[in-house]
Amino acid sequence: MRILLVEDDPEQLEPLYAALSQLGHIVDSVEDGTTAQWIINEKDYDLLILDWLLPGKSGVELCRHYRKAGKTAPVLMLTAKDATLDKVTGLDAGADDYLIKPVDLVELLARVRALGRRSPLYQGDILRAADLSLNLAQMSAEREGISVNLSNREFQLLEYLLRHPQQVLTRDQIELSLWEWGDEPESNAVTTLVKRLRQRLQPLAVEDWVETVYGVGYRLNPPAR
Repeated sequence: MRILLVEDDPEQLEPLYAALSQLGHIVDSVEDGTTAQWIINEKDYDLLILDWLLPGKSGVELCRHYRKAGKTAPVLMLTAKDATLDKVTGLDAGADDYLIKPVDLVELLARVRALGRRSPLYQGDILRAADLSLNLAQMSAEREGISVNLSNREFQLLEYLLRHPQQVLTRDQIELSLWEWGDEPESNAVTTLVKRLRQRLQPLAVEDWVETVYGVGYRLNPPAR
């Protein structure tokens, strides 16, 4: 999933970012509400995690703005406010769930999994193309009883390809989809990543399914059954 994480406290932000990234999520981390409001106008997300108290715009204001824009991805609110009225305020603003700070990482990851299943883009925990499957929870690809584990970035690329089978994806599209906001990849980053993914998929004999469309980009083109 692509997740927007908005938290102004680095001591809270860094462990949350690390935990989500280790599970293969693409996480855009932002420390103020003004920047967050700009970025949610520019990008689409599977999940938003918003701190209630932020510089510039509060998490509640961001959530209202997001819903008024017609966007439907789940929103998880992080708040030190535990009064019933505050919880109602957050939910009425459009939040789907909330967690009281300090956040327990195990509980947060469980909530993320549950909310991810509500995302309009949710297609299940296993993606498939022909007889190739990708287990999103285990970050592993499998075919004919053989399984290979993938690195975070390899996993993200294969997931992206599986969500857009037989579509030609440009290098710019891949960069925008896989790299975090503010992270500028090197000029050959996509080419290198595709090469690594093909090497990783060799035990499954599907490396040639990742085709190069010269001058344009790449596509996943599994053989017809």
